Amino acid sequence: MSRDTTYAFKHLPSPVGRLTLVASAEGLAAILWENERPGRVKLPPLTAAVDHPVLVETEWQLAAYFRGALQTFTVPLAFIGTDFQKQVWRALLTIPYGAVRSYSDIAHQIGRPTAARAVGAANGRNPISIIAPCHRVVGGNGSLTGFAGGLAAKEYLLGLEGGLPHPTASRRPSNGD
Repeated sequence: MSRDTTYAFKHLPSPVGRLTLVASAEGLAAILWENERPGRVKLPPLTAAVDHPVLVETEWQLAAYFRGALQTFTVPLAFIGTDFQKQVWRALLTIPYGAVRSYSDIAHQIGRPTAARAVGAANGRNPISIIAPCHRVVGGNGSLTGFAGGLAAKEYLLGLEGGLPHPTASRRPSNGD
């Protein structure tokens, strides 16, 4: 991340809570969750810019995705992370819409078959959730595992894509659950 690069942000309401979109001139750098864990994604100071072209395009593509009208994102991406993390995040981009992979599957895909735990750690720091679909990575036994947006959001996204029954508002945890 260059010190002279300016990063812009805008907030976006969504079915999985308020998202914060972050971009530079090079592309989308992050999609942050409403209850983001501090420090999970390291970013420089941000400037509000609702008309930033990458943010406007990302907002349009995410709206189409949440309507079920978009399966492949084309917004330019500008990952911020280590070489290993970027390798894992690029592997996430190859997981087809509606499919899931395990951490071990990703480790094998990147040629590091014993690195499933490291893949899990990199997956947990994925700065561009939803578009780099870390929600499509599940435990080796198929269980839903940790997700920065929370397991309810992960279940919603997988349901939206057809990996689970179609999401509804009633799937959200309530005080009675």
